[in-house]
Amino acid sequence: MATESICLGGVKSADSYLRMDKIIEAIKMTGAEAVHPGYGFLSENADFSEAVEKAGVAFIGPGASAIHAMGDKIESKKLAKQAGVTTIPGFQGVIADEDEAARVAAEVGFPVMIKASAGGGGKGMRIAWDAEGAKQAFRLSSREAAAAFGDDRIFIERYVEHPRHVEIQLIADAHGNVVYLPERECSVQRRNQKVGAAQSSVSACQPPAGVYRHAGLWNEIRGHSAEPTARSPISALRCAGHRGGSCPQLFTRDVAKDG
Repeated sequence: MATESICLGGVKSADSYLRMDKIIEAIKMTGAEAVHPGYGFLSENADFSEAVEKAGVAFIGPGASAIHAMGDKIESKKLAKQAGVTTIPGFQGVIADEDEAARVAAEVGFPVMIKASAGGGGKGMRIAWDAEGAKQAFRLSSREAAAAFGDDRIFIERYVEHPRHVEIQLIADAHGNVVYLPERECSVQRRNQKVGAAQSSVSACQPPAGVYRHAGLWNEIRGHSAEPTARSPISALRCAGHRGGSCPQLFTRDVAKDG
């Protein structure tokens, strides 16, 4: 429990919890040696992480470079590819306009998912089944992303039909050590948002023959498969210099539904 409290400002978040200068001032005033950013507000703000460390205080969470790399979908996919992690096929760049969206979507192969690079919570995501759909999805998704995240950058990747969505919690320290917690099955979703999570995932366990195409998913997560260890999501965290908690999301196809 806290033994001391510092008033940062007014009732509005913009006058208190979002004021980096006032938080840094409170850190110096109290002689704090470490800062836990909590959740929301500045917890995933690279500038805040950098400001705390410049003040000579430990930031309990990812460094600024890791936040930049992992918080942006386009950059994080590039990083994952660099680390040898298998990603969903697509165009790893910013789509300039709706005409380019239609052209790139055709090259990637329909159906495609039009996605906001800064997106989250199911916002800025739409499926396109043809060129006209890609143009419309680009317009709608970029507008939605600009309103929700202040960032209208869009990229395109292949749409995975009948997927199994698996998450695994990873925790990394500042010395390159990464540990994992048991995986979660998050396939029950509504509007691209998971409704719940179940542990353990049926997709990550050895399935009955011919039911799920998992390709050694669980072993690959842990880095124990015959594949190079660099294919593990753990390697992506190390590549980013990430520290603290992270939750890679993995997808497999449900062969039973695909027929």
